[in-house]
Amino acid sequence: MNRRVLLIDDHALFREGLQELLKRRGIETVGAVGDGEAGIRLAGELQPDVILLDMRMPGMNGLEVLRRLRQSGLAMPVVMLTTSTEEQDLVECLRNGAQGYLLKEMEPGDLVNALEDIMLGKTVVAPHLAQLLARVVQGQTGSEHEPNPFDVLTPRETEILGLLAEGQSNKVIARNLGISDGTVKLHVKAILRKLGVHSRVEAAVLAVQQGLHRGAIGVKEASGER
Repeated sequence: MNRRVLLIDDHALFREGLQELLKRRGIETVGAVGDGEAGIRLAGELQPDVILLDMRMPGMNGLEVLRRLRQSGLAMPVVMLTTSTEEQDLVECLRNGAQGYLLKEMEPGDLVNALEDIMLGKTVVAPHLAQLLARVVQGQTGSEHEPNPFDVLTPRETEILGLLAEGQSNKVIARNLGISDGTVKLHVKAILRKLGVHSRVEAAVLAVQQGLHRGAIGVKEASGER
Protein backbone atom coordinates (compact mmCIF):
# COMPACT_ATOMS: atom_id res chain seq x y z
CA MET A 1 0.00 0.00 0.00
CA ASN A 2 1.40 3.37 -1.01
CA ARG A 3 2.00 5.83 1.83
CA ARG A 4 1.89 9.59 1.30
CA VAL A 5 4.12 11.83 3.42
CA LEU A 6 4.22 15.59 3.90
CA LEU A 7 7.61 16.91 5.05
CA ILE A 8 7.88 20.23 6.93
CA ASP A 9 11.49 21.23 7.62
CA ASP A 10 13.36 24.47 7.03
CA HIS A 11 16.61 22.77 5.93
CA ALA A 12 16.43 22.32 2.16
CA LEU A 13 19.26 19.78 1.90
CA PHE A 14 17.73 17.63 4.63
CA ARG A 15 14.34 17.74 2.88
CA GLU A 16 15.86 16.64 -0.41
CA GLY A 17 17.88 13.85 1.17
CA LEU A 18 14.94 12.53 3.16
CA GLN A 19 12.68 12.58 0.12
CA GLU A 20 15.16 10.41 -1.76
CA LEU A 21 15.49 8.03 1.19
CA LEU A 22 11.72 7.63 1.46
CA LYS A 23 11.38 7.17 -2.30
CA ARG A 24 13.83 4.26 -2.23
CA ARG A 25 11.61 2.58 0.37
CA GLY A 26 8.44 3.07 -1.67
CA ILE A 27 7.14 6.00 0.38
CA GLU A 28 5.84 8.96 -1.62
CA THR A 29 6.55 12.54 -0.52
CA VAL A 30 3.51 14.53 -1.66
CA GLY A 31 4.90 17.85 -0.39
CA ALA A 32 8.04 19.29 1.16
CA VAL A 33 8.06 22.84 2.53
CA GLY A 34 10.28 24.94 4.76
CA ASP A 35 7.83 26.87 6.93
CA GLY A 36 4.91 26.09 9.20
CA GLU A 37 2.21 28.18 7.54
CA ALA A 38 2.79 26.51 4.17
CA GLY A 39 2.87 23.13 5.88
CA ILE A 40 -0.48 23.67 7.60
CA ARG A 41 -2.04 24.78 4.29
CA LEU A 42 -0.70 21.77 2.40
CA ALA A 43 -1.77 19.37 5.13
CA GLY A 44 -5.35 20.49 4.64
CA GLU A 45 -5.15 20.40 0.85
CA LEU A 46 -3.23 17.15 0.36
CA GLN A 47 -4.48 15.10 3.34
CA PRO A 48 -1.24 13.07 3.63
CA ASP A 49 -1.11 9.78 5.50
CA VAL A 50 1.57 11.14 7.83
CA ILE A 51 3.40 14.43 8.48
CA LEU A 52 7.11 14.63 9.29
CA LEU A 53 7.63 17.87 11.20
CA ASP A 54 10.83 19.61 12.31
CA MET A 55 10.86 20.99 15.86
CA ARG A 56 13.18 23.96 15.42
CA MET A 57 12.05 26.29 12.62
CA PRO A 58 12.15 30.09 12.28
CA GLY A 59 8.88 31.92 12.68
CA MET A 60 6.49 29.20 13.77
CA ASN A 61 8.17 26.29 15.54
CA GLY A 62 7.14 22.67 15.22
CA LEU A 63 5.13 22.56 18.43
CA GLU A 64 2.99 25.49 17.33
CA VAL A 65 2.50 23.89 13.90
CA LEU A 66 1.39 20.70 15.65
CA ARG A 67 -1.12 22.61 17.77
CA ARG A 68 -2.49 24.42 14.72
CA LEU A 69 -2.88 21.15 12.82
CA ARG A 70 -4.88 19.60 15.65
CA GLN A 71 -6.96 22.75 16.15
CA SER A 72 -7.81 22.56 12.45
CA GLY A 73 -9.24 19.10 12.97
CA LEU A 74 -6.48 17.30 11.05
CA ALA A 75 -6.02 13.90 12.67
CA MET A 76 -3.34 12.23 10.54
CA PRO A 77 -0.23 11.06 12.44
CA VAL A 78 2.34 13.81 13.04
CA VAL A 79 5.93 12.74 13.66
CA MET A 80 8.43 15.16 15.15
CA LEU A 81 11.80 14.71 13.45
CA THR A 82 14.27 16.81 15.40
CA THR A 83 17.67 17.24 17.01
CA SER A 84 16.11 18.20 20.36
CA THR A 85 16.45 15.76 23.26
CA GLU A 86 14.93 18.22 25.73
CA GLU A 87 12.48 16.61 28.13
CA GLN A 88 10.00 19.47 27.83
CA ASP A 89 9.94 19.29 24.03
CA LEU A 90 9.24 15.57 24.10
CA VAL A 91 6.45 15.80 26.67
CA GLU A 92 4.76 18.81 25.09
CA CYS A 93 4.78 17.30 21.61
CA LEU A 94 3.23 14.03 22.79
CA ARG A 95 0.66 15.85 24.89
CA ASN A 96 -0.36 17.91 21.89
CA GLY A 97 -0.98 14.89 19.73
CA ALA A 98 2.30 13.88 18.10
CA GLN A 99 2.43 10.16 17.33
CA GLY A 100 6.19 9.99 17.08
CA TYR A 101 9.30 11.77 18.34
CA LEU A 102 12.36 10.77 16.33
CA LEU A 103 15.89 12.15 16.17
CA LYS A 104 17.63 13.24 12.98
CA GLU A 105 20.77 11.43 14.12
CA MET A 106 19.01 8.05 13.72
CA GLU A 107 20.27 5.54 11.19
CA PRO A 108 18.26 5.90 7.95
CA GLY A 109 16.96 2.35 8.12
CA ASP A 110 15.82 2.77 11.72
CA LEU A 111 14.06 6.01 10.84
CA VAL A 112 12.13 4.41 7.99
CA ASN A 113 11.24 1.38 10.13
CA ALA A 114 9.93 3.68 12.85
CA LEU A 115 7.93 5.63 10.30
CA GLU A 116 6.34 2.44 9.00
CA ASP A 117 5.32 1.49 12.56
CA ILE A 118 3.79 4.93 13.07
CA MET A 119 1.81 4.54 9.86
CA LEU A 120 0.40 1.32 11.34
CA GLY A 121 -0.96 3.28 14.28
CA LYS A 122 1.81 2.86 16.84
CA THR A 123 3.43 5.64 18.82
CA VAL A 124 7.22 5.60 18.47
CA VAL A 125 9.88 7.56 20.32
CA ALA A 126 13.67 7.32 20.22
CA PRO A 127 14.97 4.63 22.63
CA HIS A 128 16.57 6.72 25.38
CA LEU A 129 13.73 9.24 25.14
CA ALA A 130 11.18 6.50 25.78
CA GLN A 131 12.97 5.76 29.04
CA LEU A 132 12.98 9.47 29.88
CA LEU A 133 9.24 9.69 29.22
CA ALA A 134 8.56 6.78 31.53
CA ARG A 135 10.44 8.54 34.32
CA VAL A 136 8.57 11.79 33.68
CA VAL A 137 5.16 10.13 33.74
CA GLN A 138 6.07 8.15 36.84
CA GLY A 139 7.02 11.38 38.58
CA GLN A 140 3.61 12.84 37.79
CA THR A 141 1.56 9.95 39.18
CA GLY A 142 1.73 11.26 42.74
CA SER A 143 2.49 9.72 46.11
CA GLU A 144 1.41 6.35 47.46
CA HIS A 145 -1.19 8.07 49.65
CA GLU A 146 -3.17 9.25 46.66
CA PRO A 147 -5.89 7.00 45.18
CA ASN A 148 -4.87 4.73 42.33
CA PRO A 149 -6.41 6.18 39.12
CA PHE A 150 -6.68 2.67 37.65
CA ASP A 151 -9.27 1.83 40.30
CA VAL A 152 -11.85 4.01 38.51
CA LEU A 153 -11.50 2.21 35.18
CA THR A 154 -14.18 -0.27 34.18
CA PRO A 155 -13.08 -3.84 33.33
CA ARG A 156 -13.53 -3.08 29.62
CA GLU A 157 -11.47 0.13 29.90
CA THR A 158 -8.72 -1.75 31.72
CA GLU A 159 -8.72 -4.39 28.98
CA ILE A 160 -8.47 -1.76 26.24
CA LEU A 161 -5.72 0.10 28.08
CA GLY A 162 -3.71 -3.12 28.21
CA LEU A 163 -4.11 -3.51 24.46
CA LEU A 164 -3.03 0.09 23.92
CA ALA A 165 0.12 -0.68 25.87
CA GLU A 166 0.83 -3.50 23.42
CA GLY A 167 0.79 -1.04 20.54
CA GLN A 168 -2.56 -2.07 19.07
CA SER A 169 -4.45 0.49 16.99
CA ASN A 170 -8.16 1.23 17.50
CA LYS A 171 -9.05 -0.89 14.46
CA VAL A 172 -7.10 -3.89 15.74
CA ILE A 173 -8.58 -3.54 19.23
CA ALA A 174 -12.09 -3.33 17.77
CA ARG A 175 -11.54 -6.45 15.70
CA ASN A 176 -10.04 -8.41 18.61
CA LEU A 177 -12.83 -7.46 21.01
CA GLY A 178 -15.68 -7.68 18.49
CA ILE A 179 -16.77 -4.06 18.93
CA SER A 180 -16.85 -1.03 16.62
CA ASP A 181 -14.05 1.49 16.05
CA GLY A 182 -16.32 4.19 17.44
CA THR A 183 -16.85 2.28 20.66
CA VAL A 184 -13.09 1.87 21.09
CA LYS A 185 -12.58 5.61 20.55
CA LEU A 186 -15.14 6.40 23.25
CA HIS A 187 -13.42 4.04 25.69
CA VAL A 188 -10.01 5.58 24.91
CA LYS A 189 -11.36 9.08 25.57
CA ALA A 190 -12.77 7.92 28.89
CA ILE A 191 -9.47 6.27 29.82
CA LEU A 192 -7.48 9.45 29.12
CA ARG A 193 -9.93 11.53 31.14
CA LYS A 194 -9.93 9.20 34.13
CA LEU A 195 -6.15 8.85 34.18
CA GLY A 196 -5.66 12.60 33.81
CA VAL A 197 -3.39 12.31 30.77
CA HIS A 198 -3.56 13.89 27.34
CA SER A 199 -2.38 11.23 24.94
CA ARG A 200 -2.39 7.51 24.26
CA VAL A 201 1.36 7.35 24.78
CA GLU A 202 1.14 8.65 28.36
CA ALA A 203 -1.66 6.19 29.11
CA ALA A 204 0.41 3.37 27.61
CA VAL A 205 3.46 4.24 29.74
CA LEU A 206 1.31 4.23 32.88
CA ALA A 207 -0.16 0.88 31.87
CA VAL A 208 3.27 -0.67 31.39
CA GLN A 209 4.39 0.61 34.77
CA GLN A 210 1.32 -1.03 36.33
CA GLY A 211 1.93 -4.29 34.49
CA LEU A 212 -1.27 -4.10 32.44
CA HIS A 213 0.40 -5.02 29.14
CA ARG A 214 0.56 -8.63 28.03
CA GLY A 215 3.39 -8.16 25.54
CA ALA A 216 5.60 -5.48 24.09
CA ILE A 217 5.23 -1.87 25.15
CA GLY A 218 2.96 0.22 22.94
CA VAL A 219 5.25 3.20 23.26
CA LYS A 220 7.59 1.51 20.87
CA GLU A 221 11.26 2.37 20.87
CA ALA A 222 12.69 3.27 17.50
CA SER A 223 15.28 0.58 16.88
CA GLY A 224 16.35 -1.66 14.08
CA GLU A 225 14.40 -4.62 15.51
CA ARG A 226 11.11 -5.34 13.75
